[in-house]
Amino acid sequence: MVQRKPEWLKIKLNKGRSLDYVKDILNRFSLNTVCEEANCPNRMECFSKKTATFMILGSECSRSCRFCNVSHGQLQKVDPKEPENVANAVIELGLKHVVITSVTRDDLADGGAGHFAEVIKSIKSRDEKIVVEVLIPDFQGDEEALRKVVDAKPEIINHNIETVPRLYDEIRPEAIYERSLELLRNIKSMNKDIFTKSGIMVGLGENEDETIKVLEDLRGVGCDYLTIGQYLAPSREHHPVIEYIHPTTFQMYKDKALGLGFSFVASDPLVRSSYNASEMFNAK
Repeated sequence: MVQRKPEWLKIKLNKGRSLDYVKDILNRFSLNTVCEEANCPNRMECFSKKTATFMILGSECSRSCRFCNVSHGQLQKVDPKEPENVANAVIELGLKHVVITSVTRDDLADGGAGHFAEVIKSIKSRDEKIVVEVLIPDFQGDEEALRKVVDAKPEIINHNIETVPRLYDEIRPEAIYERSLELLRNIKSMNKDIFTKSGIMVGLGENEDETIKVLEDLRGVGCDYLTIGQYLAPSREHHPVIEYIHPTTFQMYKDKALGLGFSFVASDPLVRSSYNASEMFNAK
């Protein structure tokens, strides 16, 4: 039985010139955004602010996580012009805080880490004051691949833990909870000046004690920023929503996380990894 969405999850759609303006630029430079690919509930709001999270390395993923709306078909060739195209779009949109994510590309020798680095460098070469945040996959635990991204010196490296370890086999069977934690720890070991960030979804079947333990684990590896949002199933073929978490519980998680020492926490039903990313960084 499909649960009805509660009132606090209903979104007012806001279409306008800015939405079309962003889409036109993305189309002109042949770029993807996770906003569209993952059917993000905040994409209208972000596009209206002329903000977008660029998704590099194609639109097809090598993994098949049961929560994600990004497709996993035939993997595409890496576009060598993509770093320059992303930088051009960033400048044309007048962005001051850029979020770059990707599909997971386990087929590539370095998981696409070198391409991430080229995108960061391309943006910085145009304007070194632009804050670059990257949301990266786990690179299958390859530390040298991770070092390529770290050495490009983005201000923030985000890697989402997504859910509690008990649900990994069911929700993200090709990922490993401990490997994701180790990646976040390694970023700080390689460059302590880079801010680390992670995010989790709730409503997948976890309980409060398990969720709080994840928050403790993330602080244990020095994670600076945290996002917590409600899981929304993209389709009937995806993992179902087990529970709609009440806003008071999100506030409780936020209070717990701040008490653990996170620098900034966004915890709300409609929060997603990149939502209000610049506000989080500027509040550091």
